Amino acid sequence: MSSDVLLALLAGAIAGGGVLLLLASLLGWVPQSSGPSLADRLAPADIGRRLAIAVALGAVALLATGWLVVAFGVGLLGFFAQALFGGARHGRAEVLRLEALASWTESLRDTIAGAVGLEQAIPASYNAAAPILKPPLALLIDRLHTREPLPDALLKFGDDLNDPGADLILAALVLNARLRGPGLRDVLTALSQAAREEMDMRNRIEASRASTRRSVQIITILTLLVVFGLRFLNPEYVEPYDSFAGQVTLGVVCAVFAAGFLWLRKLSRYDTAGRFLDTRSAGSRPGVPS
Repeated sequence: MSSDVLLALLAGAIAGGGVLLLLASLLGWVPQSSGPSLADRLAPADIGRRLAIAVALGAVALLATGWLVVAFGVGLLGFFAQALFGGARHGRAEVLRLEALASWTESLRDTIAGAVGLEQAIPASYNAAAPILKPPLALLIDRLHTREPLPDALLKFGDDLNDPGADLILAALVLNARLRGPGLRDVLTALSQAAREEMDMRNRIEASRASTRRSVQIITILTLLVVFGLRFLNPEYVEPYDSFAGQVTLGVVCAVFAAGFLWLRKLSRYDTAGRFLDTRSAGSRPGVPS
């Protein structure tokens, strides 16, 4: 590939990108953020471990192929492997937390049925709570033992759980703690049923997303096998990629594959509703009716 052809390809790509950006601005498209960035989700220790894996895989790819672009791409793939191929563990954890919340709500409802107040029912529900709920529930009980007001303790309990489904349950408990009105048992029954219905829906979604995650894994493995297989079994066929122009072309191809992997990854995820009782980023408590 001559330098004139390469410059023509680059100019075409830049012109096409400019046209897309112009259309996006005319249509008023604004990118939406569905959650915290990757840097916000990664702990320093996790970043160090990912960097070590990326450097090791990149070095192996460079020694095997001699292509710097492939080594860089494989290193990036190793760094983001958990984000690209993971998701099932996070989905299962959310389903388990929903099930634990539904069971805890039912236990709390049954305890309140014995004419016991919330201050006594919450500590009594600790032993029957699921293991995933026991650490934040223990903090809630400790706050109640230190005479912290029940509504404030429940709001902090919601921050510890950090789950949108828990906010619905805790909002009902906060309102009852402030108003002391009747009907809490019926409300908790309805909320536990809603949590179990959402849990069933999440299970169905996770089952459908599993096939997409497997597709991402299969496509990635087959792509790497083709690249390394051609490099070792038919080096004459991929010899043009040894030049500078070939490396730039290979970089464009890798970028297209990376965009496809990210798109497939997006298809395997689903957005959840945000919390409405989140007090960690606010200067004051949310406006719960008093």
